[in-house]
Amino acid sequence: MSGKKEVCFDPKEHQHLRYNPLRDTWVLVSAHRMKRPWAGQVEKPPEEHIPRYDPRNPLCPGNTRANGEENPDYDSTFVFENDFPALQPHAPDPGSDHHPLFQSKAARGVCKVMCFHPWSDVTLPLMKKQEVVKVIDKWVELVEELGTTYPWVQVWASNFLPNEPALSDRCQRTYYQKHGEPLLLQYAKQEAEKKERVVVESSDWMAVVPYWATWPYQTLLLPRRHVLRINDLTTEEKEGLADIMKRLLTKYDNLFEISFPYSMGWHGAPTGPHLKEDNSHWQLHAHYYPPLLRSATVKKFMVGYEMLAQEQRDLTPEQAAEKLRNLPEEHYKTRGNQEKGGGKQEVGGK
Repeated sequence: MSGKKEVCFDPKEHQHLRYNPLRDTWVLVSAHRMKRPWAGQVEKPPEEHIPRYDPRNPLCPGNTRANGEENPDYDSTFVFENDFPALQPHAPDPGSDHHPLFQSKAARGVCKVMCFHPWSDVTLPLMKKQEVVKVIDKWVELVEELGTTYPWVQVWASNFLPNEPALSDRCQRTYYQKHGEPLLLQYAKQEAEKKERVVVESSDWMAVVPYWATWPYQTLLLPRRHVLRINDLTTEEKEGLADIMKRLLTKYDNLFEISFPYSMGWHGAPTGPHLKEDNSHWQLHAHYYPPLLRSATVKKFMVGYEMLAQEQRDLTPEQAAEKLRNLPEEHYKTRGNQEKGGGKQEVGGK
């Protein structure tokens, strides 16, 4: 009599599904795919020389932008109205007389651009801590300014709750009603105990590769106490946030020794008309979505399975966290007192 040998589950060897409680969806983890031979380019590309001031860069201090506006000679974080906004505050209403399969409604907002630093060759991880605090203060300022009117502020603001935060709002509310504690507050406590997905942490903050991460080196930045919105942070927490952002982004840059590309955004409790509501189910958090997978030149692309079936990743979150966690916190560009980089971010109000 013969039978199959029982195999013990190993998340690094066997595909499996992981639940994302913020989106009520499942992610397919197929870490064994990283064993596939790679015949493509893997070496680090030559670093481009980025001038401190570029007369052709429309975002530099004193330069003229495409619409003819001239930037002031700013010496710190600078915010201005987006010259080509995705949304405008006074767009006409399309009306409501539509077939249910062809619905539309008004979308209005204010879009802005934020320049983190006046020098083009300095990215956020290369900025001084107090310079990063000024960026955080600008985020807070925008949330307080736009949040009085707009229901959603993500350093941009909109007169509607976009799909992702609406889904996150529903999932967090459902968890809170069932368990009596904010989802991400409980999640942070669990991750603090397990340690296996923590990348950097402090007394007030922690950054983890979330259990349900989709992008290879995706991270989730969380405060340790219950915080609804970024403008609820204390002075000490903003100082700590500046520090942990520098530490996290330094590790990103050190991973492949390049200025690591990423998309980043804050999710906090809705504002505007929602300010009078009970938003106890919400917890402030930031998402970092970097596209690089194997090297400085190999990116993660969404292909057929991801677009037509569901989200999938090629290494476990634990593997990604361990790799990031073990990287030095001294930036590779500052070894030998060199400081290079580049630091602009587009933000806005919708």
